Amino acid sequence: MPLINKPASDTAVPASTRDLTRLRVVLTTFFALDGFVFAGWVVRIPDIKERTGASSGALGLALLGVSAGAVVTMTLTGRLCRRYGSHPVTVACAVLLCLSIVLPALTHSALALGLVLLVFGSAYGGINVAFNSAAVDLVAALRRPIMPSFHAAFSLGGMIGAGLGGLVAGALSPVTHLAGLGAVGLLVTLVAGQALLRCPPAADPDDTPRTESAPRRMDGRTRRLVVTFGLIALCTAYGEGAMADWGALHLKEDLGASPGLAAVGYSCFALAMTIGRLTGTTLLERLGRTPTVVAGGTTAVAGMLLASLAPTTWAALFGFAVTGLGLANIFPVAVERAGALGGPSGVATASTLGYGGMLLGPPAIGFMADWLSLPAALTSVAVLAGVAVLVALATRRAAASTP
Repeated sequence: MPLINKPASDTAVPASTRDLTRLRVVLTTFFALDGFVFAGWVVRIPDIKERTGASSGALGLALLGVSAGAVVTMTLTGRLCRRYGSHPVTVACAVLLCLSIVLPALTHSALALGLVLLVFGSAYGGINVAFNSAAVDLVAALRRPIMPSFHAAFSLGGMIGAGLGGLVAGALSPVTHLAGLGAVGLLVTLVAGQALLRCPPAADPDDTPRTESAPRRMDGRTRRLVVTFGLIALCTAYGEGAMADWGALHLKEDLGASPGLAAVGYSCFALAMTIGRLTGTTLLERLGRTPTVVAGGTTAVAGMLLASLAPTTWAALFGFAVTGLGLANIFPVAVERAGALGGPSGVATASTLGYGGMLLGPPAIGFMADWLSLPAALTSVAVLAGVAVLVALATRRAAASTP
């Protein structure tokens, strides 16, 4: 839910190229930290599920704590960013995220897990609003489409966090692992946070006011298009959330993978998504927005059907990687197009819907897993990726004709 961070005064001095480069590095660090910490939590979900004795449905309800905490906090964080600036809010939310990561491992019931996940979800939602707000400002200041690189850093952090989780899953308890993760996160926040607080808010290199960053009025047609792109973001982010929370459990319980190998599943997904996002700008320049969305969504459909229905662990791991490659750039494209149509308000709308899909997807998978089975529930990721493709094709002409 990116919101433009407006300084209290409109007379801010434009930042130098060196300042903007330093800001980009620091923001990239926070994106990577967020992915690293979040992945550390998701790869221990099977162990925490066993520790709490929760059924798939009860776990799905508990995971709603992440969704509820994040959704409630997103609106509040947007107001805090407008009042205090996105940089201080980013640092504060990072501290809360690193402190709350150990809480799920200390619970012994699904109810307690859901309550502590409210706190963790609040921190996760808050930091996503704050650093996306700062990143949107930086993209406008640099006048380059670098947003995929920030999301690539998140995916890279997730890959490293999942890989590390796989290595220590058999040796460390969830409490020890997540406590260590939180300590590392606090150390990174201490160093990167000081640098971020010293960075001036991003502004255009010239001395002219940033009129393109001012809130833009949207007519009904444009608003509908913005919401449509938000729905595309939701459909694809749903898959990312589902893979994060249920991928390891699918490998362990349905395919008999060891805890270490099960944790590799999300790592494969995150690596493929990182590669896809690092090459996203080149892909967009060569193919254009709609072909990129169509190709990515179609790839994700094939990959997720393989991952959810494959009879072997290695085939499922390959499916996870193909899914990550397909989903990689759809979310950034949808948010960017919404911003081009509706300005910062459009970016905020699409991002809110997208993160809603990411956070609400895991509980939905849990309910469907109880009704049907986990493999059958995971096929919903392929279904929604297909919906995103159809919506992109249906709105291609309308979006192209809107200034």
